Amino acid sequence: MNEELKNILNKYGSLNEPFFFCISYDLSKFFVKPLKELPPDIKYSINEKVSSKIAKKHRIIKEPISYEEYKKRFDFIQEHIKAGNSYLLNLTSQTKIDPKLSLDEIYEKSRAKFKLKFFDDFVCFSPEKFIEIKKNKIYTHPMKGTIDSKIPNAEAMILGDKKEMAEHTMVVDLLRNDLGIVAKKIRVDKFRYIEKINAGEKKLLQVSSKISGHLEDNWNEKIGDILTSILPAGSITGCPKKKTVEILKNCENYERDFYTGVFGVYENKTLNSAVMIRFIEKNKDGEFFYKSGGGITCDSDATSEFEELIDKIYLPF
Repeated sequence: MNEELKNILNKYGSLNEPFFFCISYDLSKFFVKPLKELPPDIKYSINEKVSSKIAKKHRIIKEPISYEEYKKRFDFIQEHIKAGNSYLLNLTSQTKIDPKLSLDEIYEKSRAKFKLKFFDDFVCFSPEKFIEIKKNKIYTHPMKGTIDSKIPNAEAMILGDKKEMAEHTMVVDLLRNDLGIVAKKIRVDKFRYIEKINAGEKKLLQVSSKISGHLEDNWNEKIGDILTSILPAGSITGCPKKKTVEILKNCENYERDFYTGVFGVYENKTLNSAVMIRFIEKNKDGEFFYKSGGGITCDSDATSEFEELIDKIYLPF
């Protein structure tokens, strides 16, 4: 837990000061500012309504890790699953890309529920809400399971897939437990419903669930406690969370940094936030890297998971 981060968030919440926050995957880096002081080179959009129209294809050059390298990491994870150390791990990687666009251009063109352009460091266009708090209730909407909508009977196929069902159920159970740390009367309001997501020239079907809990009236004074208690997000780590994070650290061979962290806004006694997936980072040399991944269980197939990692590299316009 990052005490400095927790105290800053609690301070602004106690003052009822509208503020923006951006927190890295491991909580070691963060940016928190009152909305009235937010610099112009941070742009964000939250709960944006997204058109269902599929745009023209924008090609990006991808240089992913080799299948052989991915398979080594995949096999390393399967060994830990067989040993009983974890039963779901979200394995991610970074892929060098050439988007032929600036971060600003990508941000402006992207169509996504949650968008963020953070200085000239990164841009994300995430479909995944992290937590929402309103009227003393906390909600989370874990996403697990994606399929191309053009596949015949795609919705029935993914909802009936045993591997996808098991993976999603594990994440829902983890997020229920996470919310139980900070809230009472936890319940799954909606289990495994379908959302449509634009993925460049494709339209994807994404499986989500909705979980809720009750908070105390003064929850705004404890925003720091709430966020630091349940981060990193369960949907991008695995189960059990603490051990899974350790395994991933020894396996992924790169720094996630802000990728799979969270960003959000508190204002009008409401908090909205998103998990920073669908993420493009620009390094000091001006190179672009797309960070992506997927959940691995004992039933996962390495070839399919490698293809999913690459398929998730797209621009939503």
